[in-house]
Amino acid sequence: MSPRPDWLRIRADFPVLTRQVHGKPLVYLDSANTSQKPQQVINAVDEFYREHNANVSRAVHALGSEATEAYEGARTKLAAFVNVPRDELVLTSGTTFAINLVAYSWALPRLKEGDAILLTRMEHHANIVPWQLVAQRTGAAIKVVELTPEGALDLDDLRAKLTPEVKLLAFTHVSNVLGTVNPVAEICREARKRGIPTLVDGSQALPHRAVDIPTLGCDFYAFTGHKMLGPTGTGALWARRQHLREMPPFLGGGEMIKEVRFEGTVFNDPPHKFEAGTPNIAGVVGLGTAVDYLQAIGMAEVEAREQALLAMATERLSAIPGLRIFGTAPGKAAVISFLVEGAHAHDLATLLDLEGIAVRSGHHCAHPLMAHFGIPATCRASLAFYNTHVEVEQLAAGIEKVRKLLL
Repeated sequence: MSPRPDWLRIRADFPVLTRQVHGKPLVYLDSANTSQKPQQVINAVDEFYREHNANVSRAVHALGSEATEAYEGARTKLAAFVNVPRDELVLTSGTTFAINLVAYSWALPRLKEGDAILLTRMEHHANIVPWQLVAQRTGAAIKVVELTPEGALDLDDLRAKLTPEVKLLAFTHVSNVLGTVNPVAEICREARKRGIPTLVDGSQALPHRAVDIPTLGCDFYAFTGHKMLGPTGTGALWARRQHLREMPPFLGGGEMIKEVRFEGTVFNDPPHKFEAGTPNIAGVVGLGTAVDYLQAIGMAEVEAREQALLAMATERLSAIPGLRIFGTAPGKAAVISFLVEGAHAHDLATLLDLEGIAVRSGHHCAHPLMAHFGIPATCRASLAFYNTHVEVEQLAAGIEKVRKLLL
């Protein structure tokens, strides 16, 4: 049996967590926004620029070969992390780019007036706006799956709206606001029965739980690197090989071609067909190291640790008078969106910051979800495995202190 992780030792890998903010020890509770980076990832990026910096797939000299090997090695690590073939994994700048790639390369040529794209009320703007833009250009309509009072998807409503005109169902794996973990395999199975392709936004899932894409049954899975300990400007799109073969390139330029003549161009094979230009090489190398780091801990251990922190935080915050938690679906991820009666979310977050506690306030790129609850914003505390039970207590004490100041 493997030894249990030493969470305090692991926490020491994250340099920023030793900082002080406004004279107080930093309590970083905004990992759903972006995760902090372990020293190993920082070192990997630094080492690439110090020792191996060159462009990929373009030069036969030693540095060019080393850069290409490191970059493609990271693709291999990512593919193994989600259990897919490496030639089905397109490296992108993040989830937003990945979804736009599907929207413009796969959906735009197929949709027409009378068709529909089915989304859900809990989507991030990145999984709404691209589909709106495509719908405007094609005449397709947007349909929306509603929520239960607990903040879960209303699966009866979803099934009822999987009608013949729906040509794509796009939904999040884990809500960035509510923490709701959607039953992806069940949803994809219902869509597949009706011949409807599915796209899953995995941004908030991959950093916190094991994800085996083949068992989900989706057609597209998008995720970002900076939320899973990697550098910003990194991410990937997985798509079924048939889709990648049929999709035209989204961007044109270098690397995504085999031969260019003024009379026409022969495009590269997937996934390189979708990777025009010089990529974020050092960032992707760092993301590969982030995958190594997560796998060394074990995603089951990561999830268990965060669930323990979530249970304590939920119990502690629920006991604060006037505090309302948004999103109470069973099995949710370690995200708590909340408001305190009589206090604006931004005021709460600003005063918590003065205590050294970093939470996010605002609409969290989810305007339709805020409208559903009839509120302009919430505070959101999002936990990661590098947080501690002491920090959960500091959050609760900070809220209680702020509540006394504001009320």
